[in-house]
Amino acid sequence: MPLRIAITQPPATSNPQENGRVARQLMRKAATQNARLIVFPEGHLSGYAKEQVPGWDDVNWALVRDELKLTCELSRELGLWTVLGSAHRLTPPRWPHNSMYVISDQGRIVDRYDKRFCSNTEVSHWYTPGSQPTVFDLDGYRFGVATCVEINFPHLFSEYADLGVDCLLLPTYPVDSIFRTKAAALAAINTYWIAVCSVAQRRDLFASELIAPDGSSLGTTEHERLPLIGELDRDDPALTGALQYARPWRARARETAIYNHHIPVDDPRSLDRTSL
Repeated sequence: MPLRIAITQPPATSNPQENGRVARQLMRKAATQNARLIVFPEGHLSGYAKEQVPGWDDVNWALVRDELKLTCELSRELGLWTVLGSAHRLTPPRWPHNSMYVISDQGRIVDRYDKRFCSNTEVSHWYTPGSQPTVFDLDGYRFGVATCVEINFPHLFSEYADLGVDCLLLPTYPVDSIFRTKAAALAAINTYWIAVCSVAQRRDLFASELIAPDGSSLGTTEHERLPLIGELDRDDPALTGALQYARPWRARARETAIYNHHIPVDDPRSLDRTSL
C-alpha cells in the first residue's frame, strides 16, 4: 500500500513558540491530506546555531520543552508521526546535540537522531556529535534519518541501505544548490526515497522535495505555509527497475555473496597486471 508523507519548508526563527505554532499549523494541514508522517528542517524548533541562535545561553530551553510537548500532543490527536528538528540540550557544559525527534502517532518520542558528522564550525563551537543511525518502521515502510552536511559522507547512506531503509529523511539548512544534485544521486545509488526538507530562507537554493529511488523528482514544496504531500509506492511501475531489480542486486553485491566464488582469481593472466 502507498504511504503518504508531508515535507515542509517553513521559515526559521529564533522564537521556539513561533516555530512550534508554525509546525502545528503544518501538521494540521498534512493531516487533512491523509499524511501519516511529516518532517521538519534541521533545528526548526529551537532555531539553528549560527543562524537564529547567537549562543546557547540565549535559548529558552523551558519554552523549547513546552513546545515539544505541545507538538507531541498534537501528533497523538492527529494520528500523525512527526520528525522534528531541534537542538537537544545535554548536561552543561556539554554543547547540545543537533537532533531530529521521532514522535509517534501516539504522541511519544520513540527515538531521536543526533547528527553524527557535524560541520567544522558546528563541532568546534556549537554541537556535540551523535554516534548511531536511527531507523523506525511505519505502516510497512522503514525510515532513516540523516542531516544536512552528512550528505557528503556517502557511507552513511550505504549504511541505511544495509539497514533496509525505504525512505531517508534528510532535513537541512543548506549553503549551496549542489546539495539537491547530491541527494538525487544518493537516492538513485541506494534505491530508496529521499525526503529533502529545507527552510524558507534557502528556497533560492532549492525547494524541499521528495526524490524517488531512481533519482527522479516526485514533487517540490510550493509555499512555506503548505507542506508537500508525496507518496511512497513500491508498486509504482516507473520504479520497477530501481526497486525490483537494482535494489536487491546491489544489496547482494554489497554483501559480496554473488562474488565469493569468483575470488581470489588464480589465473596467471589475472595475476600479471602488466601483461598484454
